[in-house]
Amino acid sequence: MLHEFIKSNNDELIARARAKVATRPWPTPSTVELQNGVPLFLVQLSETLRLELSKTPFPGRAIKEAAVQRASDLHEKGFTVDQVVHDYGDICQAITELAIEKHAAITNEEFHILNRSLDNAIADAVTEFGRKHDQDISSNEVERLGRLAHELRNLLSTAVLSFQMIRSGRVGAGGSTGTVLGRSLMGLRDLIDTTLSEVRVGAGAIHPSDLLVAKFLDQIRQTASIQAQFREVTFLLEPVDGELTVHADPQLLSSAILNLLQNAFKYTVTHGSVVLRANSTGSRVTIEVEDECGGLAEGNAENLFSAFGERRGKDRTGLGLGLSISRKAVRANAGEIHARNLPGKGCIFSIDLPRMLH
Repeated sequence: MLHEFIKSNNDELIARARAKVATRPWPTPSTVELQNGVPLFLVQLSETLRLELSKTPFPGRAIKEAAVQRASDLHEKGFTVDQVVHDYGDICQAITELAIEKHAAITNEEFHILNRSLDNAIADAVTEFGRKHDQDISSNEVERLGRLAHELRNLLSTAVLSFQMIRSGRVGAGGSTGTVLGRSLMGLRDLIDTTLSEVRVGAGAIHPSDLLVAKFLDQIRQTASIQAQFREVTFLLEPVDGELTVHADPQLLSSAILNLLQNAFKYTVTHGSVVLRANSTGSRVTIEVEDECGGLAEGNAENLFSAFGERRGKDRTGLGLGLSISRKAVRANAGEIHARNLPGKGCIFSIDLPRMLH
């Protein structure tokens, strides 16, 4: 069994992994990494293998939570995300090399689990480090532009690291690391789009035109569907009256709707549903995004639209400016955004706009 092989050859594997880390040109290894990090990673991989090959069922979430907790601990010890990612690869390479040298009887299934563990560990580490990095930055420490630059750099660093691991051939593009890469790229796109909207609103550069709501939302659906897939959420655009028309700036309105959808995907429970719909009442058009986030905290609806306001759920990624900027963009088009709580289920964000009557 591979986990028994790792346990019986623990000292040799640690020595080999440390040798690889010590001779690595980049990123530069630290003393704490060599003394503490390598054994910690080895224990994590060995335990994952033991549990996955056990006859007793175990919750897969427990492994993820353990990996996230270890990444958090390493962050507190001063490790960089670069070190964590590369250490996982060095350790797995040491295991593979020693197993081949000793002609160890290791099954294909065990090697598959080892590679999958590497993929998931890298993805969890990168994600957790990104979250902790955001958490370390207080809104009182830096100005808005500094926060924006930091978020852009953080997303870009995550994307580059994920791409490097995929390009190395150690993990596949269709695995967890590929998912992290996709989310990072989408995060970059959304952040840039939101920032451009803020700049345009601030400069008063509004260029409204007549928009057929059905066609407009269908274009948004094509982009949003990809985000939903990455978040493992079901996304539905309900049928819209083909004659329904609004007079609004397409870029600003699109940015506002996509931001509402992005938040819905982020906070909706895994395999939950997000619905986009539009309807009219007299001279007004309402565009709604309904999610399954579990509901809002009491009295929290309006605070969501404040810059750096308290957000829903445990996912704290992002700057907390999206809903605030979305409200400004909608108001620039003579509209308004509202939030309605669905206790125990989710909430509905609605954009209310004047209707163009023919």
